[in-house]
Amino acid sequence: MPIPLTLGMPPSREEPRGLLTALLTRRHPTLADALAAPALDAIGDPVVPVSTLTEALGETTGAVRIVGELDVAPDAERLASLRPVPVRYQLDCTAADLDDALAVAVPAPLTVYVDAGDLPVTARALVGAGHSPGLPTGRDVGEIADFLSVLAHAGTGYAARARDADEVLALLAATVAALRGDDVRAALAAPDPGRLTALIPEAAAAVREILLAVEVDDPAGVARDLAALGLAAR
Repeated sequence: MPIPLTLGMPPSREEPRGLLTALLTRRHPTLADALAAPALDAIGDPVVPVSTLTEALGETTGAVRIVGELDVAPDAERLASLRPVPVRYQLDCTAADLDDALAVAVPAPLTVYVDAGDLPVTARALVGAGHSPGLPTGRDVGEIADFLSVLAHAGTGYAARARDADEVLALLAATVAALRGDDVRAALAAPDPGRLTALIPEAAAAVREILLAVEVDDPAGVARDLAALGLAAR
C-alpha cells in the first residue's frame, strides 16, 4: 500500500529530519580532507576509505561521523579497531563479485554499488541480504523506476550517486512518487520542486528513510543549486 505523503499541512512539533538535511555527501581521500570540508546543513557523513583510518588519527576524532569505504578486505579485527567508527560502510563491486558482496558482514549498515547487471534484480538480492543497494549514475528512467519499486517499502533504504543538482532533484521526486504510488517515470522526467517543498516534515522524513544519501562531487555547489530551486536543508 502506498504511503500517504500529505502536502501543505502544518508541521508537527517533533520537527523530523528535513528533506535535504545531511542528504549530500562526497568521497574524500583521507579523514583529514573530510574534516577540512565545508560544514553545511545539507552535507552529511563523508565517505572515507577504510585503509586511511588509523587509531592515532582517531584519538581526537571519536565523535566524528563517517561512512567507511571498504577499499580493503573487511577483516573483523581491523574493522573493530577503526577510529572514528563508521556509522555506515560502502562497497563497490563488479557484477561477477556480487555473491561475495552479499556475504560481507560489517558492524554497521552496508551500501553496495554494483557496476553492471540488472538493477532491480541486484537490488532485490542486496535487500534480501540486509544491505542497502547503491544507485549509480547513468541508468535509464525505466531501470531507476523498477529499482525504486523494490526499495520503496524495503527496510534497508538506498544510497545514490548523482552528477548535479538536477539529478538529485529527480531522485527526490522519484522517491516521493514511489512512496505515494505515483508515476515514477514521470517524476524522473519532470521533477517538480514545488511538490517537494510542500511536503510536511513527517513526509520528508519518510522519504529520507528510503533515500539515505546522495554522493556528489561538489556538495556545497549542489546545495546552492537546490536552494535556488527553493529546496533548503532547514
